[in-house]
Parts: sequence; C-alpha cells; structure tokens
Amino acid sequence: MKRLILALALIAMPGVAQVGQDPSERIEKLVTLKYADPQSVANLLRNFGVELQLDNRMKVVAIVGQRNRVTTAEDAIKQLDVPAASQKDIELTVYFVQGSDASDPNTPEVHSAIPKDLEGTVATLKTTFPFKNYFLLDTLGLRTRSGVGADASGQLRNGRLTTFRVRSASLEGDSGMIRLESLHAGLRVPVREGDKTNYLDTGISTDVVDVKEGQKLVVGRSSLNGPDTALFLVLIAKVAQ
Repeated sequence: MKRLILALALIAMPGVAQVGQDPSERIEKLVTLKYADPQSVANLLRNFGVELQLDNRMKVVAIVGQRNRVTTAEDAIKQLDVPAASQKDIELTVYFVQGSDASDPNTPEVHSAIPKDLEGTVATLKTTFPFKNYFLLDTLGLRTRSGVGADASGQLRNGRLTTFRVRSASLEGDSGMIRLESLHAGLRVPVREGDKTNYLDTGISTDVVDVKEGQKLVVGRSSLNGPDTALFLVLIAKVAQ
C-alpha cells in the first residue's frame, strides 16, 4: 500500500508543478544578447506571435505574449545568439571636417589642421565645395563585430559634442565591401545668447552606406551656422587584423 501511495504521489508531481503555468497566460521577458544584433533577432521573431521591443545600445529584446510563445521565442534566441565562426571585427574611423569661408572660424583649441592622410580627400572636396578653409573638428574610432552596431561620442573643449552610431556594420561576402546601416553622425554646438546658452544640433543621417575596405569615403554634408560653414563626414572602414 505504501508503495502504491508513493507511486501515485510521483505521478501527481508533474501536475502539481504545472499549477500557475497556464501556457495561454501573458507574460513579459527581457532577454540580453551577447553576440547577435537585436534588430536582426527581432526581425526573425516577428512570426512567433509575440510583441517585441528592442534596444540596440543595451542589446536587449523585450518579449510579451502567451507563455508558450514567449518560451518558444526565448529558445530561438538562444540558438541565434552565438558567435559565428567566420565573424570578424570591423574598425571604423570617423572624421568630422568643417569647411568655412571665415579665415579662422574657431580658436585653435577647438579645431586642428587637416592631417596628411586626409589632404587628398579634402582637395577633392574643395573642387565641389570651394570653402576658403577646411579644419578637422574631431576624430572618433570604433570597433565592432560584423553584423553588430556601434556608437561613440567626443567632447570638444568649446563644449561641442560629436556623436556617431550605426545600427550594424557587416562584411558583404568576399567583395571587400562593408555595409553600414542606419548611420548617424551628429554635432551639437553651444550658442551663447545673452546670459543663456542654447544648442544648435546638426548632423548627417543615411539608411545604408557601402564603403570599400580602406577607402576614404565622404558620407555627407550638413549646414553649420549658415551657408558659409558646413560639416562633412569622412569615413574609413576596414577589417581588423
């Protein structure tokens, strides 16, 4: 009799464990990613019948839905969030270059002369945008894995703030091309008005940029303090060795 009671108890235990675990119950889960791009993961999970929110900077995906569907989505993420055997690192160097018709638009503390490795690129710029002077405002360096996003910022002495981010940087097969998605470069400039300091924001944004590895690419131009001054973004991307 004791053995029979024990056997019935063991059979009943799985049923007890399921109490409060209704598969149709709506739950929320926050999943942190180590390797995979949150946007790419979210795109693959759209058909899993769950609601998704993501944060590319924090590399997290929030999942909301029925318990069984959330569990299935979690299992899928575990399979996706693994380091790829062929995954390589990508190095990005970003130059913020200012063109101006003023003889000296800033004090020496907040700009630098164009470095020698950019002189050819700036000479080409001058043929289309014949500003009297070109200066280097800032240089940002980033490193990320292929398929993953990156961001960086810099603080200049005069209170200017530079920012740069991409949602993902990916190698395009064996073509030697590197694709940058959702690129944005920004510059915040303090403007003194009486006793108050306001800020002027300008920047360059583009959905997709394809750059040849090692090539110096002028991504775009943005006006800065009127038509006599402009901000240019020069980008170099290469595979890290």
